[in-house]
Formats: sequence, C-alpha cells, structure tokens
Amino acid sequence: MIGMHALLHVIFASGFLANRPVRAALAVGGGTAVVSAVVGVFTVMRGQSFAAHALGDVSSAGGSASYLLGVRPMVGFIGMGVLAAAGMEWADMQDARERDLATGVILGAGLALTALFLYLDTTSGSASGAAIAILFGSMFTLPATIVLPALAAGAVAVVTVGALYRPLLLSSLSAELAAAQGTRVRLVGLAHALALALAVSLSAMSVGAILSPALLIGPAATALRLVNRPGLAMALAALLGIAAVWGGILLAYDSYYWTPGHGWPVSFFIVSLIFLGYVVANVARSSRK
Repeated sequence: MIGMHALLHVIFASGFLANRPVRAALAVGGGTAVVSAVVGVFTVMRGQSFAAHALGDVSSAGGSASYLLGVRPMVGFIGMGVLAAAGMEWADMQDARERDLATGVILGAGLALTALFLYLDTTSGSASGAAIAILFGSMFTLPATIVLPALAAGAVAVVTVGALYRPLLLSSLSAELAAAQGTRVRLVGLAHALALALAVSLSAMSVGAILSPALLIGPAATALRLVNRPGLAMALAALLGIAAVWGGILLAYDSYYWTPGHGWPVSFFIVSLIFLGYVVANVARSSRK
C-alpha cells in the first residue's frame, strides 16, 4: 500500500484532482474528445479533413471577436464555425477539387478576420492574452460555468450524428447510391457539417484553433487504422481521445513541478500523445500484414 501510494504521488502531483480549473479542464476536454471521436470518424470517412482544419481556423475569428464584444469565447467559436460550415455546404460542390477551392476561399476570409480581430484585441489592451488563448488554447483557464454549456453543445453534435447514422454512413460510402435509395444527401451533408462545426469549435476552444484538427482527426484516423466497423471505431476513438486529453492535462499540470513556475502547454502534450498513438497504430497494422 505504501508503494502504491508513493507511485500515485509521483504520477499525480499534489492537489491535482482538488484543483477546480483542472476539474473543469477534465470535464470539457473529456466531453470534447468524445464528440470529436463521433464526428471525426465520419469526417475521415467522407474525406473532409481539410474542411475540419478550415473550420478550426475560421472559428478562431469568432473566438477573437468575442473578446472585443465582451461575450463568452464559446459563443464566438460556435457561431462563426456554424456560419462557415453552412457556407461550405451551401456551395454544394460535388467535385472534390471545387469543394477544396471553396473551402480554401472561406478559410482565407476567416484567417483575415482572425488577424483583424486579434490585432484589435491586442491594441485595445483589454485582452492582451487573447492571441495565445485563441490560437493555442488555455484549458486551465476554462471557467467552471462553461462546463455544462460545452457538454450541451457536444451532446447536440452527438445526437445529430446518432439520429442520422445510417443515411450518413451510406452517403459517406457512396453519395450516388445513397441518392438512388432516396437519401437526401445534401440535407444529410448539411447536418454533418453543423455537427462538425460544433465539434471543431469545442476542440478549438480546448486545444486552440491551430491544433484543433489533431483532436478531431487524430484519434478517429487511428481507430480506423485498427478497426473497420464505424461504430467500433467511434468507441475506440473516444477512448484514445480521452486518454490523450486527460493524459495531456496531467502531464501539463505535473510540468509545473519539472520546471517550477514555467509549465508546458496542455495542447503540446495532447497533440504529442495523439501523434504517438497514430504511429503505434500504423506499426501495429503493418505488423499484421
């Protein structure tokens, strides 16, 4: 028992679970990991990884604008993300090249707005740390009041995907076959885009706009490398995502004791663990061939 207590003390630094910001980070981060897994599997299957990356960057414009308007960053992230997702689907580009072109144009406009809003945030002096929080995340500064709204937004995305599971799966495998069987492919695509916007916005709020695609795409891609069934891939991706997020939070918290007063970013550890998991999955898959 003494040895186990000593081991736990080494792994969990003093006051880890008693720390209120840590508990908020664990709740929001864990919920975001689950949402990202559910939405991310279909995003990878539909070949929309670039769209996910674009939405993460575009949603940062809403997050940065929220600092100027004095509203919750979550409102800005989700609001801008949903508008961008609707715009991408409204274009209704069937050709992959045209779709990527439209996504790139929206991405450029979003980045331009982000640059403007972050400049105004910085020069106004009222939100000097906005750039770091928006671009790289700041999970330990998430207020406890954001936990329930974030989990509610995530639940909307999960329920949307669950309600459209079969038509979404069919349209992801073959849009032509889905249309032939009476599936309203464009409507299903719009619903997925809105769920994707919610997932990306929560991810951007947690690990930052720049690194948000890693949390959405990484665990899902890793799971799909190991299993073929979408439902099983979602469950595995959720476990991988939660392990990466909670492990990253723990390592970031402990890093304050490695370098007193100068801890490392949570997002660095989370993305590093996700990348490590993907590499291990590829090695495991190659060894089975």
